[in-house]
Amino acid sequence: MYERLLGGRVEHRARVEDQGVEAASVRVGDSRVELLAALGEDTPVGRFLAKRGPGMHHVAYEVADVAEALSELAASGAELIDAAPRQGMFGLEVAFVHPDSIHGVLTEVVSGG
Repeated sequence: MYERLLGGRVEHRARVEDQGVEAASVRVGDSRVELLAALGEDTPVGRFLAKRGPGMHHVAYEVADVAEALSELAASGAELIDAAPRQGMFGLEVAFVHPDSIHGVLTEVVSGG
């Protein structure tokens, strides 16, 4: 759909066993959409889909330095899911901010892409 309707192109595709997903990164203009499929019902994405159905899981923002962004977020009062950056899909460095801190939206900060 992203290719046909929006002119997107798949730039990466991977199966990430430890996160329980198959992922595809699609470039649409200067932006990127990451599509996830659960590898099973008892995975974080599998449980999310069972509870809410298909749709948006989270929003990611590219930052120059994930550790610095986490420090600034914590100093501003955000509740962090990840206290330190970790390895994400496609070789990116990522960290998540709890949805309660950003009006119910699970938020990711990412760098390296």
